[in-house]
Amino acid sequence: MASQRGPAADAVLQNAVFSLVWSPDGRLLASGDFAGTIRLWEMRKTQPATCVQTLEGHTNWVGGLAFAPSGSVLASASWDGTVKLWEVSSGRCLQTLSRHTDKVNCVAWSPDGTRLASGCGSQGQGDSGELFVWDVHSGQRHPAWQPLRGRGNAGNRAFAGHPGVVSAVVWAPSGERLISGDSDGRLRWWEVDSGECMRVQEAHQGTVQALKVNPDGSILASCGDDGAITLWDLERGESLRTLRRDRPYERLDITGIRGLTEAQKATLQALGAVRRRRYP
Repeated sequence: MASQRGPAADAVLQNAVFSLVWSPDGRLLASGDFAGTIRLWEMRKTQPATCVQTLEGHTNWVGGLAFAPSGSVLASASWDGTVKLWEVSSGRCLQTLSRHTDKVNCVAWSPDGTRLASGCGSQGQGDSGELFVWDVHSGQRHPAWQPLRGRGNAGNRAFAGHPGVVSAVVWAPSGERLISGDSDGRLRWWEVDSGECMRVQEAHQGTVQALKVNPDGSILASCGDDGAITLWDLERGESLRTLRRDRPYERLDITGIRGLTEAQKATLQALGAVRRRRYP
């Protein structure tokens, strides 16, 4: 089917930037765009920023970028289904990790820089995705994150068939846990060495858009399509607080209200109303 956007819209989209990340030392800013091009910008206090490297190799937009803790390698996640590792000093592609079966949305380095987590999936195709952990030196997936032949999703392992498109991923500071967010609005806590899902929490209405751990490693922040930011105890997985601007019907109690359809009640809840569950 021919594109309905038109030449002008296509030209704008070709220039769209979808991902940004700072190098650990703050000297470089990496950007990834719709055309699959990555640029490294050198940030100078007394002079304009300069593009010092242009990295080309992806064939679709770059949805996620992450510098290794050392700052010497940049990982990129693309909708072409691959993750690439780039040598920052030369711009050379060191590895292409290509075992994903769909669009790769996010990528994150382990704290020690030896492992890489990547999440993929595509909405509209059953909303299923994959979460992989890679050994960076070998370019192979961690043994616990391989498909179990003939066993489907046995053991809750995060391989092909991960429920919900994986939209965000972050490491716990210990390197022993991963937290992923998906298109179902849920967060999942994973034990890296076993590949087991330890905890699932309802977090947002709609897709989880980003996950960040605070500097001391005790609190996880998540945000999503519902306009909320939720703070979590990273170790226990318990919700601590939700940050949100007031919506039109914030805290309006519609418990037991009559004359509204379920769809209308759901709309009011999306706009801030609350409906308290009644127990027998």
